[in-house]
Amino acid sequence: MHIDLNCDLGESFGNYKINDEQIMPHITSANIACGFHAGDPFVIYETVKLAKQYNLSIGAHPSFPDLLGFGRREMNFSEEEIYKLVLYQIGALYSVCKVNQVELRHLKPHGALYNMAATNLKLALAITKAMKSFDPSLVLFGLANSKLIEAAIEMNIPFSSEVFADRAYGDDGLLVPRNQLNSVHHNTKDAIHQALQIVTTKTVSTISGKDIPIQADTICIHSDSDISIKLAMELRKVFSENNILVKSIGA
Repeated sequence: MHIDLNCDLGESFGNYKINDEQIMPHITSANIACGFHAGDPFVIYETVKLAKQYNLSIGAHPSFPDLLGFGRREMNFSEEEIYKLVLYQIGALYSVCKVNQVELRHLKPHGALYNMAATNLKLALAITKAMKSFDPSLVLFGLANSKLIEAAIEMNIPFSSEVFADRAYGDDGLLVPRNQLNSVHHNTKDAIHQALQIVTTKTVSTISGKDIPIQADTICIHSDSDISIKLAMELRKVFSENNILVKSIGA
């Protein structure tokens, strides 16, 4: 039994700094912001260098063009526009990966783009078409049981079903919106319990108390969470105790 631990990184911007390096020793995959919701040329470059240093699998983390809202506000774009927005952001990160002699391996949409594509197949297809146009071997990290996974299957590109340790689930298998009560697990114990349940039983307990089936290839830990570093460390310990190997996708 094995699992990948991924984290959204490179989300500093200008004088606003997040210390990504503290969590890097405890994860296996880095989703790096491409400048549209966070990150800038200097942050992207330094984040790629650090990810290489810690031998992390590197992925693009594209979003809507929404610096002010951190990419968490819904926006309306055509499918063609989404295709171009995603392609542009992949290219930005790829160039930095290339000069640092590291491979770009996966892609995970950010924020509102991720959540909207989870329920909108046309939007999900626009994202996966951009991926396939650029490099059909790129792995899509998409919400388990969502339209993102359906789009990856339709486009015949590799995918990994993503789950969240620190987010609550609804009965529909989707994440409870952040603006709702109890949508985020703020203590390490609850997050670890949920992650271990998902990996070992392939089920998750929803906010209403139901257990529903869920597939997990990779677990996301949010770097901007108060418990992120402690959670990553504790997850590695608990997984080791339960003979669950933590490794990047394809490793």
